[in-house]
Amino acid sequence: MIEIYTDAATRNNPGPSGIGVFIKSSKEQHNLSEYIGHYSNHEAEFIAVIKALEFCQERYPNEILSFRSDSKVVVETIEKRYTKNQAFQILLNKVNQLSAAFPYIFIKWIPEKQNGTADQLAKAAIKNQ
Repeated sequence: MIEIYTDAATRNNPGPSGIGVFIKSSKEQHNLSEYIGHYSNHEAEFIAVIKALEFCQERYPNEILSFRSDSKVVVETIEKRYTKNQAFQILLNKVNQLSAAFPYIFIKWIPEKQNGTADQLAKAAIKNQ
């Protein structure tokens, strides 16, 4: 099973946004930190999950993925596979499309204090923007 911690940082919400992803497998760890443009914080949180799924599709095809996020909106939306928010619907569709490549995907809400590495990576992505 691959553990994936995702987070986003946004200045002025909406504003310059970055994502942070920390991935742990039994053999290795990966840090992803990327500036993604101007988004709301919730949109950036979804994009962090999408970027993690894209990375795992290349690196860990057919593995079980266990996501952790401190965004209740993202976790609940992905768990329910439903949202009324049109901006989120496009992102949820992408998450669902990418998720289909994996046998199982779990997502769990965690407190911010348990998501420190992904948080640092997301903040680093917007530091000079």
